[in-house]
Amino acid sequence: MRQAALGELEQTANQQQLDELRVKYLGKKGALTEILRGMGALSAEERPVIGQVANEVRAAIEGVISAKQEEYRKAETANKLRAETIDVTLPGRPVPLGSVHPLNKVIQEVEDIFIGMGYQVAEGPEVEQDYYNFEALNLPKNHPARDMQDSFYITEEILMRTHTSPVQVRTMERMKGEVPVKIICPGKVYRRDDDDATHSHVFTQIEGLVIDRGIRMSDLKGTLLQFVREMFGQETKIRMRPSFFPFTEPSAEVDVTCMMCGGSGCRTCKQSGWLEILGSGMVHPRVLEMSGYDPNIYSGFAFGMGVERIAMLKYGIDDIRHFYMNDLRFLRQFARV
Repeated sequence: MRQAALGELEQTANQQQLDELRVKYLGKKGALTEILRGMGALSAEERPVIGQVANEVRAAIEGVISAKQEEYRKAETANKLRAETIDVTLPGRPVPLGSVHPLNKVIQEVEDIFIGMGYQVAEGPEVEQDYYNFEALNLPKNHPARDMQDSFYITEEILMRTHTSPVQVRTMERMKGEVPVKIICPGKVYRRDDDDATHSHVFTQIEGLVIDRGIRMSDLKGTLLQFVREMFGQETKIRMRPSFFPFTEPSAEVDVTCMMCGGSGCRTCKQSGWLEILGSGMVHPRVLEMSGYDPNIYSGFAFGMGVERIAMLKYGIDDIRHFYMNDLRFLRQFARV
């Protein structure tokens, strides 16, 4: 049996054949196992002799199997190394790199400009209470701007914020009448609007607020002039037109000279030389009072701009939907802007 087993083991060519021979001789129903089971029928003198021979045969077979297994393992490893060899002289595969989204670029640039003027960045919840979104901003329940068609209401008192002005109210409450307050509030806002080339039901705003003693309209104008020059170029001019917002008085729409024609008139600015960019005004005394500030002592100004509007003017983009379509052809244009 020993000679037969060793002879067959030497003829194996792979691990499968080796396993089959191991089962044939050493398995539960193997030839050597059958001999060991029959030792009970032997005499007392024969058992030690047969047992010793059986152990020697087992050891010899196991030794050859172990050596063969190591041989096949090394051969398998060598085959894998040959098959998986990497040619280190090949050129590397280019890894496509992402870039900052144009809207985030604009937000970062606006933040840098105002932080340079001493402002802090404030944030607040996008799911807002009706009080902070409307009432504390001088928009009572019966105000026309409270039309539910303009807002995404969750309950009668909870809605998706329609502007980032609630952050201003929360900041004033947190300050508890202390000054100065000097913040900008970037974030997403939500309105029930039809999506087209210039409108979206979700867009991004950046609003600003300053409160202190002796704040005047001239401070607002100087701040906005400095901002547009940093954003669009030192030759940019602004124009303030009277307007109305419930939370500011007086209020003004702010225009900038057209980036396309420099103010001489073109199709982009409809031959006017001006482009509307943001709304602003002096904080309404009622808003100051509701947030814990005495309007007889303190005054302030506020402004708000759409980030998409700024980006469209800055980069010459004609459709707001480009910002949300995830078209790589569009986004790759801003990789090095």
